[in-house]
Amino acid sequence: MDMPWNLARETARLAAKPLEGLELPLPDALGLALAAGVQALASQPTCDTSAMDGYAVSGPGPWTIVGRVAAGDAVPEVRLGAGEAFGVATGAPVPDGSDSVIPVELCSVSELSTTGNDLRRGPANPPPGHRDATNLLPGKHIRRRGEDWSAGDELVPAGSLVTPALLGLAAGAGHDSLLVHRRPRAAVIVTGDELLQAGPPRPGRVRDAIGPMLPGLLTGADLLGTTHLRDDPSALVDALISDAADVLVTCGATSVGPADHLRRVLAGLDAEILVSGVACRPGHPMLLAVLPDGRCVVGLPGNPFAALAAVLTLLRPLLDTLSGRTVRPPITAWLGDVNAHPGDTRLIPVTRTGAEAVPVGHDRPGSLWGAALADALAVVPPGHRGGEVELLPF
Repeated sequence: MDMPWNLARETARLAAKPLEGLELPLPDALGLALAAGVQALASQPTCDTSAMDGYAVSGPGPWTIVGRVAAGDAVPEVRLGAGEAFGVATGAPVPDGSDSVIPVELCSVSELSTTGNDLRRGPANPPPGHRDATNLLPGKHIRRRGEDWSAGDELVPAGSLVTPALLGLAAGAGHDSLLVHRRPRAAVIVTGDELLQAGPPRPGRVRDAIGPMLPGLLTGADLLGTTHLRDDPSALVDALISDAADVLVTCGATSVGPADHLRRVLAGLDAEILVSGVACRPGHPMLLAVLPDGRCVVGLPGNPFAALAAVLTLLRPLLDTLSGRTVRPPITAWLGDVNAHPGDTRLIPVTRTGAEAVPVGHDRPGSLWGAALADALAVVPPGHRGGEVELLPF
């Protein structure tokens, strides 16, 4: 009996454990998943700093300017007293005792012969009717020490995908490298006497459409290569036992016909069959197995659209687990009545318009026409008559 679609996908997620972690320099970690959360190695900011070019002041004005500090300078070894000001640049440390920072464009400085430079709010020559809009709320334009985070805080959890923004965050938090899971290695085995690798199809022979499609669907994996085999069980055995990939993806030979050798080959290799058929259309002959050495085999049906359905049902969840990625909340949309099957899950190509999924048609198992026009596959549960459904983006 075929396994329910949701259970098959969850079985694929649980079929393996995340691969080992590697400590990699920041640029090399891009696109991988964190094997450990990113913790702050220092507080941010590390000291009270100015958020504007201007003057740090203490007490009500006017103020006497008693010094100046630039970004990159050490914290001034002074404490501002009431009526004193300190010139500051954006990002510069402010002296102790600073109440707020007045932006440079909102103040004026006059030269005094005895007490130094006198700082006042407002432009030096205000136009008629000018009103001083400077707000001297306590802490205005000062970023206090640890305002963003404190040393030791976890900023990003394990399992998160390393994006360019995450790399910048990690660097800002003091990291030169990150602990990430290595990418799974995948190998593709395409079987079938009827397959052509070039030129137009002809009677009795069809072009291989699955092999060219798969590399772009192996999200987060390294493709070691694609092998094309005739319908020869001994050749299939050799390909399965000799490859060093973490995941072996076979195309075709998953059904029960005389040329469908995969199940018999896996039995001969003492593989554990975790999924042997899924209650979905298309793609129900898909399978998932684990070889005695722990490598996984994902069997895709030979029909191209059915193979795509199997990739999104079994292969992608398996690769996400191996690469250590956290399961993301599902993407959903409203889908009308699409003639749901009474017992099986249907996977149909759709485009998304706002909150609604619109079927594009052309969804026969042997054709990728509809998928090529679509944004995603909609997961249509048995008996669906309209409502929210999950979308599987390509």
